[in-house]
Amino acid sequence: MITYQTEGVKLPSIKKRENNAWIKAVAALYGKRVGDVAYIFCDDERILEVNREYLQHDYYTDIITFDYTEDDVISGDLFISLDTVRTNAEQFGQDYERELYRVIIHGILHLCGINDKGPGEREQMEAAENRALSML
Repeated sequence: MITYQTEGVKLPSIKKRENNAWIKAVAALYGKRVGDVAYIFCDDERILEVNREYLQHDYYTDIITFDYTEDDVISGDLFISLDTVRTNAEQFGQDYERELYRVIIHGILHLCGINDKGPGEREQMEAAENRALSML
């Protein structure tokens, strides 16, 4: 089940039924099924708190993914800072909604096993994001 929650922000206007179908289709590309996925939309201050408390990172980010995946069933909690999504959209000259969907699927791709920290992994993640966005 995919859920959408907020902490200190208004829920973005997402067509949940269509978004859920898209997420499931993307997961299926990687041989995965969707279990319990919780999106928690928040502001920069909340994501900074989460980053400090759980990851010992002292910086803002657009998404933090807590992965509870088992075998081929993806599950996790995905914290998304709408403030950082907006800032990134402006910085990269992207439409806010498109940037939001990029971040939404970025977390799912992490749950599917795609990383973005090692050599060449960022490019693989971007290609996977673009492929997923083309399915939207």
